[in-house]
Amino acid sequence: MTGSEFLRRRAIRRPFLLAALPLMAVLVTGCGSSANNDTFDLSITPSAQGPSARNRQVLIPEPTALKLLNSEQVVVRVSSSEIQYLADSRWGDRLPALVQSKLVEAFENSGRLGGVGKPGQGLAIDYQVVTDIRAFEVTAGSPRVANVEISAKLLNDRNGTVRAQSVFRATVPVAGSENRNFITALDKAFARVGAEIVDWALKSM
Repeated sequence: MTGSEFLRRRAIRRPFLLAALPLMAVLVTGCGSSANNDTFDLSITPSAQGPSARNRQVLIPEPTALKLLNSEQVVVRVSSSEIQYLADSRWGDRLPALVQSKLVEAFENSGRLGGVGKPGQGLAIDYQVVTDIRAFEVTAGSPRVANVEISAKLLNDRNGTVRAQSVFRATVPVAGSENRNFITALDKAFARVGAEIVDWALKSM
């Protein structure tokens, strides 16, 4: 049975909708968004519990990511070598830009730093939190789960050394078969990862 035949049969049994394109077609065409797509945001991650570093200012560059994650599309992994995009749904911005914005808000909401900003905002930076989005997807299977994995480096901006580095992961079950259930699970997984990144960075400064 081919991957496309498997996906079509699953679509008959389950009500969630995927853009029915094989991996190569997705990567070549970019699976352009239509005007009637539902648009989703990510929640601001919870306020951190790490120690205060009010004498520090932190820069949050846009995360790096593979091309398949560097878009507004919501990724669903069908197998280890095949992905689909969730039909009629998209993020409110490219995923790396959205993650950057929410991490900035999470650090600001902690109330434990002297300043937080993005590149170009003119801060006198002490540290950079450099991140890479390794996974931000729902795995289509039984059970369906949302997986978020982000690696992070805390870079001392004064001397260019890496103060600490770690990988943060969260997995959340998808409670339902509608598109909003997929988004809710991804949102919860990101909230956990974002909160852990903020706590880790504050403790490592």
